Amino acid sequence: MILEGKVWRYGDNVDTDVIIPARYLNTADPKELAMHCMEDIDSTFAQRVQKGDIIIADKNFGCGSSREHAPVAIKASGVPVVIADSFARIFYRNGINIGLPLLEIGEAVKNFNAGDKIRIDLNAGTIENLNTGIVCNSQPLPGFIQDIAKAGGLVNYVKENY
Repeated sequence: MILEGKVWRYGDNVDTDVIIPARYLNTADPKELAMHCMEDIDSTFAQRVQKGDIIIADKNFGCGSSREHAPVAIKASGVPVVIADSFARIFYRNGINIGLPLLEIGEAVKNFNAGDKIRIDLNAGTIENLNTGIVCNSQPLPGFIQDIAKAGGLVNYVKENY
């Protein structure tokens, strides 16, 4: 699967409280959550993000509470993948469960800036900065994780296959 989009760039330790603030957890509606995604770290994100845009962050993205609302808000915002130096483990698992691909690329995140246009090949695990020509590699997502993402999440995947 090939994805292209504009980069939204964030730093270290972006926690679930800024991805989707607790005051909006009274709903599970993905569209409603998307309206407040990243609100406490970037008040313009929800209004300016375009379908296909990509979040790139530094270390420990998704730390904090284990709320599944955080990856749901990101995915519902139209972001098809998140790339980071590293992810908090529970966020990583929640992302996979709801069908949001997550790529860890370590220090290579430094090759990407806000506004860069990038191309990602999820099958090959390559991320190309179309502004600079730099190509970085991640571990390709295992086939079953790609299948979960294509199905729209683990629940849909299980319904379709079992």
